[in-house]
Amino acid sequence: MGRRVWAALVVLSVAVPVALAGCTNGKAARLANGAASQAAAAKQVPPTLAITPPAGAKNLPVSTEIGTAVAGGHVTSVTLVDSAGTEIAGQLRADASSWVPSGPLRYDRRYSATVVATGADGQTATRTTTFTTMNEPGNRVGAGLYLFNGNTYGVAMPVVVEFSPGVPARYRAGVQKRLFVTTLPPQPGVWHWVENGTQAYYRAPEYWRPGTRLTVRVGLEGLPMGGGRYGDSDRRAAVTIGSKLALDIDNKTKQMKVYENGKLTRTMPVSLGKPSTPSSSGTMVIMDKQVTTVFDTTAELGPVEGYRVDIAYAQRLTWGGEFIHAAPWSVGDQGHRNVSHGCVNMSTPNATWLFGKTKIGDPVIVRGTEHRLEQGNGWTAWDMSWAEYIKGSALPVDVPAAAAQPEATPSQPTPAPTA
Repeated sequence: MGRRVWAALVVLSVAVPVALAGCTNGKAARLANGAASQAAAAKQVPPTLAITPPAGAKNLPVSTEIGTAVAGGHVTSVTLVDSAGTEIAGQLRADASSWVPSGPLRYDRRYSATVVATGADGQTATRTTTFTTMNEPGNRVGAGLYLFNGNTYGVAMPVVVEFSPGVPARYRAGVQKRLFVTTLPPQPGVWHWVENGTQAYYRAPEYWRPGTRLTVRVGLEGLPMGGGRYGDSDRRAAVTIGSKLALDIDNKTKQMKVYENGKLTRTMPVSLGKPSTPSSSGTMVIMDKQVTTVFDTTAELGPVEGYRVDIAYAQRLTWGGEFIHAAPWSVGDQGHRNVSHGCVNMSTPNATWLFGKTKIGDPVIVRGTEHRLEQGNGWTAWDMSWAEYIKGSALPVDVPAAAAQPEATPSQPTPAPTA
């Protein structure tokens, strides 16, 4: 019997620790689960969201955007409605710093905005604001867009926006933020301001790829632009880049070479500007084409030195009046000597053929003349290196990237042409 009792005691002594161990593990699990639940609850914090304009703001420009600042999440919706309950279309900027209405807001109108941000765990934060836009201003800055909806342009066509009067330097960054360009296929690009602020160009590091689709919005209506002036309108264009055609004109040889898609297709004799009125050397862009026009310099040079002459197949290169055009009177000089007032003279058959090939936006390189092309005398966006070009941006340039049916009526004054 003593042995049986001992055996039972042994069994109990073994069983007790097992029971105790099981009790300890359950408590630890409950503690661990509680801690996990507390940690999960601690992590489930709604994102922090702040928006602008501040509630009750008045007399705001019709270019107003809904500013968004989020920590711990991202903006998932923005709703903007006017006082009649009409919802306004728009989209976030790429950096989500603000939501941009797709068009200018209405003057003297009340708006309400609701912004929702969502965190990684699905929790949301919502903010609302109301504001009122200003009355329509009387003092405007005219803005022209040198792109016309549906047109096809050459590979060197910059997006050109013109301002009258010019934009003061301290306002250019704000204006530049309202110049939107998208390209398909994507190609990076940067804006560059002409020194006096009357024009801004947008181009890529290299010529546009043939077939590129450019969509542009110049969203300036109501934007403050300095001197008590506001942007006059929004302008849009969607255009296509055509095949690659480039002209290379060498003063030394007095020859023009025409390249189509990189292949030399024709060489033609030319006469450039004589030493007293030299042609400009540099990379230019065909800006305009006229089958017939009249060059009249009598108002500028007077009745003695001035002239008035009918011109055929004129293609503008500079604001200063340099063109490529037919000049039957100088055929004997073409290929041998320069006799023009700064233009590129060609025979009528050659000028006719060339006119049928070119597009506005095709690049034209002139080499070896006595005069260097002046920046801003034409669309000179390509007459500088990329490193030099991006210095003209009013915003920091980290990577050469950026991101439309104009009613644009370019208002650039046209100096007298040269023949």
